[in-house]
Amino acid sequence: MDDFTEFYAARKDAVLRAVTAATGDRAGAEDAVAEAFTRAYSRWTRVAGHPSPTAWVLRTAFNAYRSGWRRVWRERPGGAPVEPRPTGGEHGFGSTDLGLDMRRLVAALPRRQREVVALRILADLSAEHVGAVLRIRTATVDVHLHRALRTLRQATRRPVPDDGANAGEELR
Repeated sequence: MDDFTEFYAARKDAVLRAVTAATGDRAGAEDAVAEAFTRAYSRWTRVAGHPSPTAWVLRTAFNAYRSGWRRVWRERPGGAPVEPRPTGGEHGFGSTDLGLDMRRLVAALPRRQREVVALRILADLSAEHVGAVLRIRTATVDVHLHRALRTLRQATRRPVPDDGANAGEELR
């Protein structure tokens, strides 16, 4: 199991960042990631042979997170709970490498775009592996990433201070 220990040490932070960014729920993400790594440990010989063990753990974490929401929905009288909308604060992304403003912008993206950004950028998975984790086509991954990045670029553009020469231009 030394291979698993090395895998866990190398990937746990990236997986947690990705699941937290995609769900916007730090506590739920921690639980789901712990569950996913526990399942990976118990099936390590099979998971180690997977083309991307990280993608396997991420898919398992997303499934565990969704299962938790379904369980709460079934057990809560009066209907489904409102899924927490990520805010980027203490209940949002927690401590990630993103600045607070960027975390808020990513949190405002639609769920699927947020998941794709988390997996492609934070977890550094290929488009093929992201598609496998989210069970969508690779081309759809690319579309969601393109739209998310376009939205983020537009939201981060700031007017250049007017010194007369650059009036009306924006930072890129």
